[in-house]
Amino acid sequence: MKAVEIQFHPWDKIYNFTFDDLELVVGDYVIVDTKIGTEIGRVVKSVELDEAALAQLPEQIKPITRKATKEDLEHALEQKKSKSKVFNECRALIKKHNLPIKLVDVHFAFDDSRITFAFIAEGRVDFRDLLKDLNKNYKKNIRLQQIGIRDEIKISGDIGCCGRSLCCQSFYKELGNVTSDLAELQQVSHRGSERLSGVCGRLKCCLTYEKAVYEDCAEKLPMVGDTIRTPNGKGEVIGWHVLKKSVDVLLDDRETIVEVQIEK
Repeated sequence: MKAVEIQFHPWDKIYNFTFDDLELVVGDYVIVDTKIGTEIGRVVKSVELDEAALAQLPEQIKPITRKATKEDLEHALEQKKSKSKVFNECRALIKKHNLPIKLVDVHFAFDDSRITFAFIAEGRVDFRDLLKDLNKNYKKNIRLQQIGIRDEIKISGDIGCCGRSLCCQSFYKELGNVTSDLAELQQVSHRGSERLSGVCGRLKCCLTYEKAVYEDCAEKLPMVGDTIRTPNGKGEVIGWHVLKKSVDVLLDDRETIVEVQIEK
């Protein structure tokens, strides 16, 4: 089944939609019906879904309604023009209620039925009074959505330590779970949290980007603690050099350590 991945705003997840006779390329805008209303979204990737992939989807995949017209894009642009005003009004209400919230973005549903306010906060926040004020001001369905600090950086953007645009904003959309175990696998945990943290203050997402390469190299190495034969005699594996595909071996004399190449 032919499908495309659609994204409605930078901090939201990506959704799959099918299409039949439409000619679509990455970057095109389309109109789709979702379970919470009509939206305009951007094509970020073309995919082929087989029966196994379809079975793993959390819900039935929906078709694209149509490719966005000039009028559709003009309507979306008009909505964007009012974004700054609504953003500032909501931020004033957050201050009024003294809430520990940082407003990040405002998103208008394409059919004007809903406004979503994306924010970051430490832990759970009681925003019932804020919600009442927003409902009173805009007379629409209001949605307050808590997002992570990584999602905020996707919107604002920045330059990484490599001197290029941040991966999470440019091409790396599905980060997965970035954990300290990845730093251990890639033998960089000794560098400390400052050097391992990205602009967002969290572990760099490139740790997950390089995960598969390190796992492929590591699975060919003997486990630490294993006894192996070397040109210098038998010994115990006491360390890895993953990218070099070699290990450090403490020989049976318990004094000599040699580095042994496992795979050329």
